Formats: sequence, structure tokens, C-alpha cells
Amino acid sequence: MTRRVVITGLGTVNPLGLTVDEYWRRLALGESGIGMVTRFPNETMSSRIGGQVRDFDWMPLFKDQKMARRLDRAIVYAHAAAHQAMADSGLAGKFDPERAGAIIATGMGGVGTFESDTKVMVERGHKRVSPFFIPMVLPNTVAAYFAIENNLQGPNYTILSACASANHSMGEAFEIIKRGAADVMFTGGSEAAMIEVVFAGFANMKALSTRNDDPKTASRPWDKNRDGFVMGEGAAVLVLEELEHAKKRGATIYAEFAGYGMGCDAHHITAPCEDGAGGYRAMRNALQSAGMNPTDIDLVNAHGTSTPRGDAGETLAIKRALGEHAKKVMVHSTKSMIGHLLGAAGAAEALADMQALCRGVVHPTINQFESDPECDLDYVPNQAREKPVRTVLSNSFGFGGHNATLIFKKFA
Repeated sequence: MTRRVVITGLGTVNPLGLTVDEYWRRLALGESGIGMVTRFPNETMSSRIGGQVRDFDWMPLFKDQKMARRLDRAIVYAHAAAHQAMADSGLAGKFDPERAGAIIATGMGGVGTFESDTKVMVERGHKRVSPFFIPMVLPNTVAAYFAIENNLQGPNYTILSACASANHSMGEAFEIIKRGAADVMFTGGSEAAMIEVVFAGFANMKALSTRNDDPKTASRPWDKNRDGFVMGEGAAVLVLEELEHAKKRGATIYAEFAGYGMGCDAHHITAPCEDGAGGYRAMRNALQSAGMNPTDIDLVNAHGTSTPRGDAGETLAIKRALGEHAKKVMVHSTKSMIGHLLGAAGAAEALADMQALCRGVVHPTINQFESDPECDLDYVPNQAREKPVRTVLSNSFGFGGHNATLIFKKFA
């Protein structure tokens, strides 16, 4: 008998909110979380805008508060989101530790610690480098630390596949529960790469929007005048649970995890295939995994980064994967409001998918001012849409040609 997987807990910290409720409210209103970057000097950079997580007191979330003071922000964000998801799920004390695990992604891991300790070494010598440098920099610590503090003794690791990392992580957690290796998985992504060297790298490769005079309209997926993506940061974590395990404890079920597909561009280290072939394969494989037809899809939460080539290629991929039905499907981009959370992007977008399925509210793609003839689908422009949604297909594509697609459906 096939084991069904459901979502029973949610948590997030991101540029629009420090809780799921705040995030959902502002998404539905079409608000932008993008502003001027204040974390580092950037006056001479071509791009100076981004989506920052506002300051919050994370110390009460940790059992070991002495260690918490040493943690990289990528670990802190992951822990904050996972802590919320645990509370939301009501799972505390109600699971077998050996049957519970965590796969939490990151695209860059503890790069903030890497940058700061490198400066310390250059300025003050190698003996001043923190003895905690290695575990704080290692990408897997974002998953490991939550497991340590919450006694999760089952599968635990971190997937790193650039901007597809969170979707790959959620997909693999789904597969682990399906095949019976765990009953509960905490999964999603965390990113805290809003630091000078990373920002400079993206800016110098001309990937970022330079619309510094109007940050809130800078992320404009599919708009004719889009000029690059806007960096964001934060984390989102979902609790995946085997259906019977969830039902036995009377859990609230947000949605069912229905399918997972992957595909590789095998094309270029940064540029996507212009025809969206890799993204098409991921969507095709996700539909096959879910046992669905293109006509079953009501909404696509697209990768939608606001880059000229990426948005046009994804439009082609959606058309190829869904055929004639593509013209009838709603397509939107969460990144238009929170920017691109890199390795955490897919997880933050999965939370938006839960809103559509549970509340019948499809958030808009904001900043749709002038149509691009190459991008001609229904992108839910500028205003949220109240409409029942049965099934959502959610895309994430990453540098290196990594593509991962998830399908969620209304639980019944």
C-alpha cells in the first residue's frame, strides 16, 4: 500500500514577515518586502536593493543559548522557522525520535561567518579565527542543529543545488516518508547570504536588478522591462508526515504532497536553456510522480525570478509541459514580493501554495506594468484572486541547470 504524505506544520522568517500569518496577510495584499540593503557598505555597487529579514530576538528559541550566540544567521533562520513549524504541527512529544528527521536546504550555508572570520584572520591573524568557524560554515549545520536540539534521530542532511535546493529537499523528504524510512520530516530551506562579497558577485555578473531608485517595483517577473532578480534572505520549513501517523494524533492537515520531479539542463553553469527543456522535464516527471494529467493543475507557482532569459524560458517550459491547458492555468511569482531567497526560495513558495489550497487565495505577481510578448500566460497581475485551487505545481530552477518541481493538492 502506498504511503501518503501530508503537510501538518509551517514556519517562516522572510522579508515579508516573522510568522506564517504575517507572511500570508502581506502576500494577499500584494505588498513588497524589498528595500535598500543596510547590512554592508554598498554605495559603489550597481545594485543596492534586496529583501532583508527584520531583526528579531531569536535567543528564546534555543535550549543552548550560549551556543546560539555563535551561530551563523543561516542556522538561526532555519531554527526559527523549524521551531514555528514544530509548534504549529503540535508534534512535540508525539513522535518516535528514530522515525523523525530533517532535510533543510541552503544554497550557500554559513557564508556570513566565512566572510567575517576571513576578515578577522587578515586583520588580526589566524589565531583569532573562531574555533566554531568550521561547524558554523558547514551547510549541513542548518539541518543538524535543529535535530540536535529536538532529538530527531532519523534521516538528517542538507541538499545544496543552488536555487533548487529547497525543492530538492522537500522532494527527498517526501520520498523518504513514502518508502517508509521515516514518519515525520522537517524540511525546507534557509539562506542568509545578504553579505558584501556575495552581493558583489551577483552584481558583477549582472544578474541583479539595478532599479535602485524604486526598490519595491524592482522584482517584476515577466514584465517587459524586467532587468534582473532581487536578492532575498530568510527561511521556511514544512512538517511532512505520513497520513495515518497524522490522523492518529488528530493533526491539522494543510495539504497533501502529491508529486516530485527533477530534470537537468546539462547546458551551462549559470544560464538556463533558452527553450526551458530542463524545467519541462522536471514538470513532466512531477506529473508522472503524482499520477496526474496537465489538466489537473490549477496554479503554477513559478520560479519567476525577473530575469529576461529565465522568465521567457520558463514560460516555454510551462507551455510544453501543460500543453493547451497552459493558457487556462494561473501562474504567479512569490519572488515579486520577497525577492529571491536562493536555496530557501522553494520553501517560502511552498507556504504560499498552502495559502492557495487552504484559503482559496492566489497571491498576485506584483509589478506587472507592460506585457512582454514572449511571456503570455495568466500571471495573476497585481491583484490577488479568490478562487478555489485543487492542485499547485511549484517550480525551482538553479545555477548549474538544476530543476525541481513539486505538486501539492487539496487534502481530501
